[in-house]
Amino acid sequence: MGVSANLKRLIDAAAPYWAGEAEVFRRYWTWDKRTRESDRKWLAYQCSKEVWGSGLAPLDKGIFLGPAEQLVALFSKIDIEVDRHEVLDIAEGLWAEFAHYTAFADAYDGMAEPGEPKLNPHVLKNSWKEDLDLTHLRFRHKQENLKLGTRATSFTEGGYCTLFSEGMKLKAQTSGPHGKRNALIATACSKVYDDEFGHMLKGIVGLDVEGLTPAEWQHLERISIEQLKGRIVMRNSQFGYPLDAKTLDDALNGRIAPLAFDYAKAEARLAA
Repeated sequence: MGVSANLKRLIDAAAPYWAGEAEVFRRYWTWDKRTRESDRKWLAYQCSKEVWGSGLAPLDKGIFLGPAEQLVALFSKIDIEVDRHEVLDIAEGLWAEFAHYTAFADAYDGMAEPGEPKLNPHVLKNSWKEDLDLTHLRFRHKQENLKLGTRATSFTEGGYCTLFSEGMKLKAQTSGPHGKRNALIATACSKVYDDEFGHMLKGIVGLDVEGLTPAEWQHLERISIEQLKGRIVMRNSQFGYPLDAKTLDDALNGRIAPLAFDYAKAEARLAA
């Protein structure tokens, strides 16, 4: 995957913060405060993100209802005013996000005790404070500079798929007190990972053809790092604060050993 020096610099700047987000999950899986209830709590929060988004769509529409209404409105315009491939992208995005909700909701319901109600999108609308803070940060960046704010939001979405890649590793840890739940989480994450890797690439591909000025690259890096820091805070809260104060401080200041971006995998995915 050929990238410019500017894009590589942006990726390198993000890598320690991707690692900081990954550290939240690694600490949580073996945390002595982890329980069935804490697993169900973070899964419900994740389902909320899959339906309502975090700065990816209007708060009252989310990333299911918004695209669904958009598809209805576009139907009469297909190949007249709007290219069919643009409509297909919207439809595929809608399918993917709902498939992700379904995967995590199935894991949540799979951990239920007899008589506990199933999850549904309508009980998830009220997100938690740190996720709303991230949402408002992304909206503010878009208001300040629509092009770069939108690009930063796409670039940071998913945090380099760290929840899904780290969750998939639980497939090898299906014994012990968390064994059954680990299997459910690993299955959900494996269903989502490939889609999210593709979403992550969409946030990167095209940056080099945007014709950004040096000042714009600097601005994009600055707001991307702000959003990645917001993601770490959001994830730490989502998972019940497994990071101790020092580790959290290291994560927020880019002192966790960076995750290496897999350029070969990205190139293979783009070529497929």
